[in-house]
Amino acid sequence: MGKNQEQIKELKSIIEKYDNIVFFGGAGVSTESGIPDFRSVDGLYHQQYDYPPETILSHTFYRRRPDEFYRFYRNKMLFLDARPNAAHLKLAELEAAGKLRAVITQNIDGLHQAGGSKTVLELHGSVLRNYCEKCGAFYDVHYIIDSTGVPRCDNCGGSVKPDVVLYEEGLDSKTMNDAVHFIHDAQVLIIGGTSLAVYPAAGLIDYFRGDKLVVINKAPTPRDSHADLLIQAPIGEVFAQL
Repeated sequence: MGKNQEQIKELKSIIEKYDNIVFFGGAGVSTESGIPDFRSVDGLYHQQYDYPPETILSHTFYRRRPDEFYRFYRNKMLFLDARPNAAHLKLAELEAAGKLRAVITQNIDGLHQAGGSKTVLELHGSVLRNYCEKCGAFYDVHYIIDSTGVPRCDNCGGSVKPDVVLYEEGLDSKTMNDAVHFIHDAQVLIIGGTSLAVYPAAGLIDYFRGDKLVVINKAPTPRDSHADLLIQAPIGEVFAQL
C-alpha cells in the first residue's frame, strides 16, 4: 500500500491547490456500482446472441433488427438497481465545494446525477431518456423495461428509441463543444475508469492545456506516459480514500 498511499496524498494536494478541475470518466466508474462493461462479455452472452455487442448496438442493426436490439438492450444495458459509489459521491462533493467544474462521462447510466453531480456532460446519452422517433414524446426507462418487443409510442405508435448514441451515430455537437471548453479551460484534468479506446470521446483529451493531468485506471491507457500523476487502481477505491 506504500506507493498507493503516496499517490493518494499527491492527489489530495492537487485537489486542495486547484479549483478548476474537470473529470473525464468511462465504464470503470460504473463497474464498482455493479454495472459490467459490455465489452467484457460474459460466457452466457455467446449462448444468447448471434452477434457481438458492438454490432447489436449499432445504428444499422437497430434499424434492421429492432426486436433483437431491444432483447439485448433490456438484458444487458439497464441496471436500475445500481447505486452511486464512492467515486460518484466524491465528485459531487468536490463540485459542491467549488473545486470541480464538470463531469464529462462516456457512461449512460445516470449515476453521476444520482450521486448529486449537477454539471454532467453525457457524451453517449442516457438510458433514462427515451423519445418517440415520430412525435418526440418522452418516455422514462420503466416504459422500456415494461414493454415487450419494440416499444411503441402511446400517442402516435412510433417506435421509442433510447437517447443513447449507438455505433455509427454522431455525438451531440453541443455536448461535445461544451466538453471541449471545460477541458481546454481546466487547470486539472482527472481521467478515471476509462481505457481511452472509444473515439471521438477519447480525442477530447487533446484539448487539455492545464497544469496537472491525473490518470486513475486499473489497466494501462494511451495517456499514462503523459500523466503528472498515474494511479493504477479502481477509481472507487481511490476516491474513497480522499
